[in-house]
Amino acid sequence: MELSLSRHGTGAVEAGAAGGFAGPPPGAPASSGLGVLDEGAAARRPAHTYAALDLGTNNCRLLIARPTHEGFRVVDAFSRIVRLGEGLAHSGRLSEGAIQRTLGALAVCRDKMRARAVTRARLIATEACRAALNGGEFLARVSADVGMELEVVDRETEAQLAAAGCAALADREARSLVLFDIGGGSTEIVWLAGEEEGASLRERMRAWTSLQMGVVTLAEKFGGHEVDAAAFEAMVDHVAQALAPFVAQTAGEPRCDRFHLLGTSGTVTTLAGVYLGLMRYDRRRVDGLWMGDDAVQETIAMLRGMDYAQRSANGCIGHERADLVLAGCAILEAIRRAFPAPRMRIADRGLREGILVQLMSADGVWRHDPVRDIAP
Repeated sequence: MELSLSRHGTGAVEAGAAGGFAGPPPGAPASSGLGVLDEGAAARRPAHTYAALDLGTNNCRLLIARPTHEGFRVVDAFSRIVRLGEGLAHSGRLSEGAIQRTLGALAVCRDKMRARAVTRARLIATEACRAALNGGEFLARVSADVGMELEVVDRETEAQLAAAGCAALADREARSLVLFDIGGGSTEIVWLAGEEEGASLRERMRAWTSLQMGVVTLAEKFGGHEVDAAAFEAMVDHVAQALAPFVAQTAGEPRCDRFHLLGTSGTVTTLAGVYLGLMRYDRRRVDGLWMGDDAVQETIAMLRGMDYAQRSANGCIGHERADLVLAGCAILEAIRRAFPAPRMRIADRGLREGILVQLMSADGVWRHDPVRDIAP
């Protein structure tokens, strides 16, 4: 499987089974765009095969890629729902069952990385490992049992990687937009200014926040199998309260008639798949899709109208996400109410793509436009 990801194109299809090792480069800069391959630099350096692994509260995801003239070519990919953070909100600890599921997925990632002869990689873990009392013990088991050294990133780094991974999909004529990533245990939100000459992506990130709630934690708190109108509104209100300080912080930021939302997560990609009526999820049709506000509202209503069995039977949801998708819709609804916008763009890209851009930029394989570089 070889698929290209360019500045305005599509990226990897999740497929197969996986593998991983190695750690992050020191001070790796990132980019909001993918740039042009620097043939001179490529000729001076040995060719690398790159890997990016994102271990979240709900998913374990891997991309393996090589740089090309238009961005990078994904040569292998993997995604598995592991629910590492299952029960974490109640116990404060990662459960043994969740750890075993995750170790199995990471072993697949390790084997894939070995098979593809990966030479440069960054392997990150997010909210579940940040929050768990036994997070350090889990990391030690990953090192001993799988041979991986995971880097637990802070919330600011997570927000920056999300921006680096999908900001290329922003409307280039918009003065500002709200970029968000709804995760399993946390939700990152960025107020991103439009492209300005000489401005780095970090400078364009005028404000950011990380809500300590995601689809797993919200569903465990309010329920995910049967969600009536009262429960859904309770979830929305819960998120809105946490979001209120960020709303106040960004109240004075300029907007224009091209202001929009840019979302990356299983919630928004699922929403897009259901909106398109796909029998089976197709990343190539979802990544970069624009949805009007009315279409978003109608699709959320459609999902809320399904019972658990209907959600489980839907080809874009499945039984592994059926109890989480309405919690994700509640987070999305809170964001939509806080930042009304006439349209939303869907990104099936995010942290992994941001990591790959960082690694390749650090190696100087592209002639990047300097306005898009993030300083280390």
